[in-house]
Amino acid sequence: MRITRWLGCLFALCLAATSRAESLQLYTEEYPPLNFARDGRPVGLAVDLVRELFERTGDHGVISVVPWARGYQAAQDEPNTALFVTMRTPEREQRFKWVGPLAMAITSFYALKGSGIRIGSLEEAAQVGTIAVPRQWYSYQALQGQGLPNLYGVIGPQQMMSMLRHGRVPVVVADNLTLESLLALGGLRPGSVEPLYGFLHSEAYIAFSPSTADAVVQNWQEALDSMKRDGSFALIYRRWLVEQEIPAGLLDSAAP
Repeated sequence: MRITRWLGCLFALCLAATSRAESLQLYTEEYPPLNFARDGRPVGLAVDLVRELFERTGDHGVISVVPWARGYQAAQDEPNTALFVTMRTPEREQRFKWVGPLAMAITSFYALKGSGIRIGSLEEAAQVGTIAVPRQWYSYQALQGQGLPNLYGVIGPQQMMSMLRHGRVPVVVADNLTLESLLALGGLRPGSVEPLYGFLHSEAYIAFSPSTADAVVQNWQEALDSMKRDGSFALIYRRWLVEQEIPAGLLDSAAP
């Protein structure tokens, strides 16, 4: 009995070691300040967290900034692959193995300050004219699922913010974490817009492919939890989001 148990433990250890020996491919996109490319190098809050997780887990691999659609497909089909940050939604739940959360976001409708537009519900949002939002965003999928008839799917956030600035659309969609960076893409300042209605609360995760070993995913989750407990997570978070408080629920998720 002892020999059988010992052999079982040895097999589990070998399996975990083999999983960790595999090189991981981590994909991310242009989504500042969480993840983006600067001088051809991945940087951002989530990138710093992922680099620290590589150190703590002992895994090795590559972080690549790619178009969202490419990373999203790869993270579903290819082994030892992940995409970050990915908003964890019911529609995506079974498509990935999750490590997180890394951040919590509130997604809202925004208009130029002084526009006079008021939105207090999704029903009212359906009456305000065209609402621009990038087609690949989870918020577009969420609003489309609610049957909002006035959505205008754009190529990316720069087009969206440029359209808002030039009055081509009255309302856009953004979250509180990336708003300032998104506005800059369209030549706008934070004070030039106002939030109208927050319709979506989301948590950002690292989404591993379903074929990635459970041992790898568990190891990463445990390493992230330890970062939250020892304060290193908070240091990285405040480095990138200086003026934003860390949501209590973000740290509570690592409670022993």
